[in-house]
Amino acid sequence: MINTLYLPELREMLVENDAAGLREFCTALHPARTAEFMEGLTPEEAWSVLDHADLNLQGEILSYFDYHRQAEMLESRPPESVAPVVATMSADDQVDLLGEVEEETAEQILACFSVDDRRDVLRLSNYAEGTAGAIMTTEMARLSENLTAREALQELTNQAENLETIYYLYVVDEHGSLHGVVSTRDIVSALSKKQKRLSEIMETEVIHANVMDDQEEVLRKMADYDLLAIPVVDEELRLVGIITHDDILDVVVEEAAEDAYRAAAVEPLEETYLRTSVLTLSRKRGVWLAVLFVGAFMTTFALEQFEEDLARIPWLVIFIPLVISTGGNSGNQSATLVITALNKGEASVRDWWIIMRRELAMGLILGLIMAGLGLVLALFKSPSAYAALVVPSTLVLVVIAGTLIGSMLPLMFKKIGLDPALMSNPFVAGLIDLLGIVIYLKVALLLVG
Repeated sequence: MINTLYLPELREMLVENDAAGLREFCTALHPARTAEFMEGLTPEEAWSVLDHADLNLQGEILSYFDYHRQAEMLESRPPESVAPVVATMSADDQVDLLGEVEEETAEQILACFSVDDRRDVLRLSNYAEGTAGAIMTTEMARLSENLTAREALQELTNQAENLETIYYLYVVDEHGSLHGVVSTRDIVSALSKKQKRLSEIMETEVIHANVMDDQEEVLRKMADYDLLAIPVVDEELRLVGIITHDDILDVVVEEAAEDAYRAAAVEPLEETYLRTSVLTLSRKRGVWLAVLFVGAFMTTFALEQFEEDLARIPWLVIFIPLVISTGGNSGNQSATLVITALNKGEASVRDWWIIMRRELAMGLILGLIMAGLGLVLALFKSPSAYAALVVPSTLVLVVIAGTLIGSMLPLMFKKIGLDPALMSNPFVAGLIDLLGIVIYLKVALLLVG
């Protein structure tokens, strides 16, 4: 939502060419707030405001706009005029931003970069989406293991302007291989020991990620070890980048959104909801709606097989929605629990026997609870107390079936390489509906048929 609080004042200052006021606006607030208050401006107006800030601040403010807005701003000015601003941003942000603009524009902006900066951007852009290499930045502190603490501090001073973070300082050999990590505090503490080298004070057991690791795996490592940043190495253990806490927070939001989409049987969106075309949204939703439709058709087909029995025992129809919704809800609960455990690394496919036993026990407990409630309702609608036993008996079986199917399907899909979150819920819904009808009517025929 656009924050219009300062829009009238900003436009008035632009009309009056109030350079002092515009400069104060750019510098007085946090860059994120400055960007927020500029959302309602046109790209041309936004640039007119940013022109009153220094180059580094322009890049920082620009980075707080969403990528779509940043792309609009880059394409509203000649590439050679925006390239210096983009060059002040971190390499990973540059890759994300240049991926949003037209290919020709991106190439023209890159042509204005220095050779080293251009090489960094091109290298990062080659990593597959969703890998550690795609979200890392190359702006990290590299220190030789042969440096003394005082020499390391001087080297850090020389590098500091171009670093993403100095929480952790990485120690490498002459070939760039990662040998250890030290904190700035470790170096300051060792200043009194003039001859002590980094090789003597560094931590050699370094938690690291490989460039090809999935971003979810990196997220789990950083969470498990409470890291503010994690180094990224290539196949030869050479340090190639780092992933910082702000980058991993973006992954958290992205993964949470994807899981929410998949839980609702919708393919994740590449763009925001409002910027995704109706046709694209329809396609992403329609595939799984079709799967659910087929499942519903099979349920209708199952009901048709018992048409004569339902005509003969009409009171059974009243409880059909109760039976299939209870089974479906229990199945979706189990699927959600297992999918979450898989995503967090708390369980794996190898644990299928333990999971099945636990879900069988839970299905029995929950089924008995639902059976008690179902019996009370059935006594009011069924012709006799004996006939009423159909409902609780069915609920026990259906809930057990739901928990078993809901827990086993994600494991099965994971085993064959499919996404458990996207695949499980549509299949759970369809299978439990079909199975619930069959169980219900078979039990009914057995007891009162």
